[in-house]
Amino acid sequence: MSGHSKWAGIKHKKAIVDEKRGKLFSKLIREITVSARMGGGDLQGNSRLRQVVEKAKGYNMPQENIKRAIQRGTGELPGVVVEEAIYEGYGPGGVAILIEALTDNKNRTTARIRSLFSKYNGNLGESGCVSWMFTKKGYITLDKSDISEDELLDIVSEWVEDIKAEEDTYEIITIPQDFEAAKESLEKRVNLKYAEITMLPQSYIKVDEKTAKTLLSFIEALEEDEDVNHVYANFDIPTEILQEVTRSD
Repeated sequence: MSGHSKWAGIKHKKAIVDEKRGKLFSKLIREITVSARMGGGDLQGNSRLRQVVEKAKGYNMPQENIKRAIQRGTGELPGVVVEEAIYEGYGPGGVAILIEALTDNKNRTTARIRSLFSKYNGNLGESGCVSWMFTKKGYITLDKSDISEDELLDIVSEWVEDIKAEEDTYEIITIPQDFEAAKESLEKRVNLKYAEITMLPQSYIKVDEKTAKTLLSFIEALEEDEDVNHVYANFDIPTEILQEVTRSD
């Protein structure tokens, strides 16, 4: 799981940079709109919408932008119809890649994603080829220096599915339905490094340095695409390579 934790931290730092470029806002607006269209505009009755709105607020998105995105989703305001699309395949080193996209033109999005798989020596596969390897989970990380393991267990034992102690981080895994309760309870006591509903792989593939660099470039290229919302992968990359990626940004 350590590979997921380290990459999650790097992605969070990248998101802060993306916020300055405005790219993160456009992706969050699409996710808010789709969530509202699928489950309604009531935050209390639509947990998916509530979570993405909280995420948007965490990146200082103006309340008016959030309101308009919800209204476009519920049909109160006109807007382009955006739909979800899932893409699956294998990247460099045989790493499983699962992509969640939000698009107003599936043909355009499919063509771009297919082109990226080809460019980085990957293979875009059929529906279901890798999704079976991933499970939706609540995923939270925090610094070990902030709290003892006993204290942590006292706070989250009611909701936690698993706790892992890495080098300097605790990783907490919940079922999606218990994520918010665990997150809110922890936030009253400690600062969280990362907290999100994500797709965790059942197993990880170790990759060497050369493959790691190509793989990370591939994942970054996918995440740069305006239609791509989330990219999940089952890689295990040495810490020093991930640190190099962080320094390069």
